[in-house]
Amino acid sequence: MDKSTEQESKEQDFGEKPTSVRESDHYQDEYVPGFVDKWDELIDWESRAKGEGNTIINILKERGVKKVLDVATGTGFNSVRLLQAGFEVVSADGSPEMLVKAFENARQYGYLMRTVQADWRWMNKDIHEEFDAILCLGNSFTHLFNERDRRKALAEFYALLKHDGVLLLDQRNYDSILDQGYSSKHAHYYCGDSVSVYPEHVDEGLARFRYEFLDNSVYYLNMFPLRKDYTRRLLHEVGFQEIKTLGDFKETYKENEPDFFLHVAEKEYKEDEEM
Repeated sequence: MDKSTEQESKEQDFGEKPTSVRESDHYQDEYVPGFVDKWDELIDWESRAKGEGNTIINILKERGVKKVLDVATGTGFNSVRLLQAGFEVVSADGSPEMLVKAFENARQYGYLMRTVQADWRWMNKDIHEEFDAILCLGNSFTHLFNERDRRKALAEFYALLKHDGVLLLDQRNYDSILDQGYSSKHAHYYCGDSVSVYPEHVDEGLARFRYEFLDNSVYYLNMFPLRKDYTRRLLHEVGFQEIKTLGDFKETYKENEPDFFLHVAEKEYKEDEEM
């Protein structure tokens, strides 16, 4: 079996006790080629663009952003939208399979995507530029299970931003999942009608999601269920000065209603007006 055939036939492996797999590095074994090939069925680019609207693009334009680092590119949805809107974009991901798919998708839209395979915890080793904005979207930050890893990644993002830069980081509403049980409108992120998505196991240290497609193929992702206020606290402690959190892209919401939260974290230092 040659290497390419071996890669195509690779299957997810969570061992005998899947709910005990709680390592930050395991995501690379979860995004196997078969799952990556189906990822766009889950996203449904057209429906997601409609649900998201221009919120992210407007947030960036309001701040005069020109250069963006998309650190969780996935199959390229956000990077392509940013390119279409005229931003200069560097697209990074820890999964080589995702980057290959993203590059192919961008070419179909007429763009030559600039890609970098990089681990968030050592971003500055692979990327030697500064950015007006960094995007970490698609619930990707929840792949980090260790608080030290989360703090290290946020510190790397902070260092790659210009003095007045902004970080946009999103997450599922794990507070609602942990406290109220799972429900989803599938209106903003995972919009594909042909995919069944739900958490097969949830505790304070793990949310194990099951993804079942029309051809009966099944894949899983093990993620850390970040609580909203915990994420905000980490952002503050790493150095971000002001943080605004949107619920399903809205500023006003009831805590248990949104499927997703979007944290808009400002790096710019603002002196106390009373000083």
